[in-house]
Amino acid sequence: MAPLVLTRRTLMQTGLAAAASAMLPMGLRPANALAIGDAVLTSVSDGNLVLPLSFSYPDAPQDELIALLKANGLPTDSLEPDCNVPILKSGDRLILFDVGSGANFMPTAGRLIENMEAAGFDPADVTDVVFTHGHPDHLWGLIDDFDEIVFPNASFHMGRAEWDFWRDPGTVDAMPETRKTFAVGAQNRLSYLEDMINLFEPGAEVLPGVEALDTSGHTPGHMSYMLHGGAEPVLIAGDAILHFAVSFAHPSWPSGSDQDPEMGIATRFKLLDRLATDKASLAAYHLPTPGEGRVERDGTAYRFVAEG
Repeated sequence: MAPLVLTRRTLMQTGLAAAASAMLPMGLRPANALAIGDAVLTSVSDGNLVLPLSFSYPDAPQDELIALLKANGLPTDSLEPDCNVPILKSGDRLILFDVGSGANFMPTAGRLIENMEAAGFDPADVTDVVFTHGHPDHLWGLIDDFDEIVFPNASFHMGRAEWDFWRDPGTVDAMPETRKTFAVGAQNRLSYLEDMINLFEPGAEVLPGVEALDTSGHTPGHMSYMLHGGAEPVLIAGDAILHFAVSFAHPSWPSGSDQDPEMGIATRFKLLDRLATDKASLAAYHLPTPGEGRVERDGTAYRFVAEG
């Protein structure tokens, strides 16, 4: 499979197609807000991805996978997960979890800035950017077409293991051919943060009320974040929980998106069990827009119940 990356020239040739709401201008999607005590969590769309099934679930039983997608009214030749960027307004802080794809990954993504502005957020007002991991749809929106940081007044935070992995010069050579562009793109963008990044370990309170959880597997240092301060906690899961039609019904199916599929499965089970037990709210990057809901047990598996 060819790398899932587009050059600026290709992007200009293909145009900016987006699966936007019919009632909104192209690329714009409504935001959704969730109160957490005195803070407010808003999910803002960056568009969506288009991923071949052979990339996403190459080792899953294909007949069952296709039947599951059909049962959920989804295409059976590809996955088209939404990309929802959580923004937390807490006191005088405006905290962004990940930064979207930017203009150079897929023509269906890269809509964060226009959707932020439509929701009343100015990128210049972002005080903190907290990364879950370094994949293109979470990191490549860091810089604009002029190679300038899009959030000029923000402080930046990333787990130390994730930073060390992507900044290691040997990572590019160690990656499979189809993912080398992921590593090159990450190293390029993270170089802009070399002198300003705040690195932390699992369990750290990254910002007031923001607890870092080790959810490695999708990437070597993937972090999720538990938000405290409301009547119930809210989990920012990043990509530790992936596709709503598959991850809940079949959490044991290995994902081709996970760098360590077996660790990804273990992490997924741990998170789903905790969410169902604690009745915590979930905000995950690739759940259906607006990407917020709850997890309930469904026999030996789970189901996602959307909110908003």
